[in-house]
Amino acid sequence: MKTQLLSVLALAGVLALGGCHKPTPPAKAADQGARAVTVVRLQARPITGAMAASGTLVPREEAAVTPEVSGYRVARVLVDEGAYVRRGQTLVQLDPALIQAQLAQQSALAAQAEVQAQQAEEQARRVAGLDNQGVLSQEQIEQRRFAARAARAAANAQAAGQRDLRARAAKLAVTAPVSGLVLERTVRPGDLSAGGAAPWFRIAREGQIELAAQMAEDELARIRPGQHATVTLPSGQVAEGVVRLVSPQIDPQTKLGEVRILLPVRSDIRAGGFGRAVFAEVGSLGLAVPETAIRYDAAGASVMVVNADNRVRRVPVRTGQRGGGLVQILQGPPPGSRVVLNAGSFLLDGDLVRPTEAPGSTPAAAPAAADKAKAAR
Repeated sequence: MKTQLLSVLALAGVLALGGCHKPTPPAKAADQGARAVTVVRLQARPITGAMAASGTLVPREEAAVTPEVSGYRVARVLVDEGAYVRRGQTLVQLDPALIQAQLAQQSALAAQAEVQAQQAEEQARRVAGLDNQGVLSQEQIEQRRFAARAARAAANAQAAGQRDLRARAAKLAVTAPVSGLVLERTVRPGDLSAGGAAPWFRIAREGQIELAAQMAEDELARIRPGQHATVTLPSGQVAEGVVRLVSPQIDPQTKLGEVRILLPVRSDIRAGGFGRAVFAEVGSLGLAVPETAIRYDAAGASVMVVNADNRVRRVPVRTGQRGGGLVQILQGPPPGSRVVLNAGSFLLDGDLVRPTEAPGSTPAAAPAAADKAKAAR
């Protein structure tokens, strides 16, 4: 009886101790608390509209206007900067008083020489047919003939001088050689016309302005005449242009070539300004990620790469062309790396994440491998 009582007490104690011991909770999941992030693959992508170039706005063709006669005072200036002129339109009128006096004098000399020539020729005609007849000596006959020819030459010279002065008088009206926009005027009333002086006017032919942009040699090879470009002006306005000319040579010092982009005729497009062109029709293939994946800080540009153990690591990058929401990666992680899509996420090196692939971010090799596997089955 006593033995049975001890057994019952022992069993009760064991049960009591068992009731006081709490069960061990299940182990905490390894990725519980890891931040969910979206990742994209670093792979070759077409970067459309990535090529851009900057340059100066210049006239497509510029005409310089200078006086053709020297030594005459400017009487009137008829146009100013910003005016649109037509070919042949008078820009400056020179004072004609001096040349009119010279022309009157020369006209009198020419008339006098013409009378003398006619008189000498008449005397020469009178001795025609009298050679070797003894009426006059042969020497006298030849002298009359020579005098007639000399008088006619002198009359012709005076007439040429008269025509020269008339031509000069016509040039007293300085006209526009082309139609276009007056960009610069340097002449004033009272100035004296002189050969070799600076141009009085600079005219942009037809008012056409274009962007002279500098581009690297490899980029220049992908530009062709007729290609469209969007040009942003200093005012923020945008103009659609067309590539007119691609430089046939590269500067040996800078290794840059020039592209001329013809712009529409507009009052807000001014020569001498600055412009930036983006060639929307140009596409290039290169390793790229979305712009949101690039992080910028004091250390420069970087991306957050997700390793095989789902921990992030900051990797510095060197960026290249931009376009279509993508940024080219010239130097950085290897192709195929998983990059956090949102660089603004508060992530530090070594943080544990739960990555989710963004749609369309699987490398191109993956579909090909899947197709091969399906064919093998």
